[in-house]
Amino acid sequence: MLLPASDDRAIEAAAQRLAAGSLVGLPTETVYGLAADADNATAVHRIFEAKGRPSDHPLIVHVAAGAGASGWRAGVDHYASEMPAFAAALMQAFWPGPLTVILPRRSEVAAVAAGGQDSVGLRCPSHPVAQALLVAAARHGVNGVAAPSANRFGRVSPTTAAHVAEEFTALTEDELLILDGGACPVGIESTIVDATRGHPVLLRPGMITTAQLEAVCGQPVRSRDEAAPRASGTLESHYAPRAQVRLMDTQPLQAALDVLGSDARHIAIYAHSTLRASRGVSVRRMPLDAARCAQELFAVLRELDATGVRLIWVETPPADAAWDGVRDRLQRAAA
Repeated sequence: MLLPASDDRAIEAAAQRLAAGSLVGLPTETVYGLAADADNATAVHRIFEAKGRPSDHPLIVHVAAGAGASGWRAGVDHYASEMPAFAAALMQAFWPGPLTVILPRRSEVAAVAAGGQDSVGLRCPSHPVAQALLVAAARHGVNGVAAPSANRFGRVSPTTAAHVAEEFTALTEDELLILDGGACPVGIESTIVDATRGHPVLLRPGMITTAQLEAVCGQPVRSRDEAAPRASGTLESHYAPRAQVRLMDTQPLQAALDVLGSDARHIAIYAHSTLRASRGVSVRRMPLDAARCAQELFAVLRELDATGVRLIWVETPPADAAWDGVRDRLQRAAA
């Protein structure tokens, strides 16, 4: 069932569904999430089953913003056993927004959502529909919702309600209610920072850069290491369409198109440079602005994939830090 999120009755219906243990397709500023009550083990299991996701691959728990500058504190305190000062500073600076912070988990909550780990990833989304639903669900006793991207595991993340509906055609209207909140304004998943080991560690880049994190933390943000907890979207292969994705620098990409000529009709191109391509080759222009590219990235991959091509060649994004999140998604899609 797909309902317009502008209708307050749809928000209340979705909140009641969450409280009853059902799944909800939820718009956030990053991507659409497949949401369930994070404290309801049976409901969270339904997320793993619907996505085909391994049960030891943890989910991010979303909490309400609440009132005041730190209104999210009640949600964090429900799930986390401690909060380092640098983690609190990050939340204060970037919440509500596209940042997930991994904290030590209170042992009695969200074990299934955490994939059995003693840590939990928490986020306070800024999308008004997500916040309206979190507030409404709280009135029904839901402290937070586990909400990974609303797609089959490993596939391209959804940034519209229609994408969610396409992913879960096997679920009935009683099993899944989707709130249509329009296209997601950020378009790629949140930046993830591990705060469980006394210093910040970047586990997944997003649209919040390392420099921005360090400016708030007042200390270096370290790179992911073998001791890092498991986290969403960090597998080598992820975000992949059916067609094979290949990242290519500008000159090799143009040279390959020149060699193939009209035989390149089975290839789609996503590039920021002006390239020569034979007639019939699907070419999409990549925005030169990282934020605009992130916003459209998953939708473009889906559109190109829907043309039935076997290959999607993507021109390597610029090397500066603003593109780290986009580059990460493309590298995993091509893995």
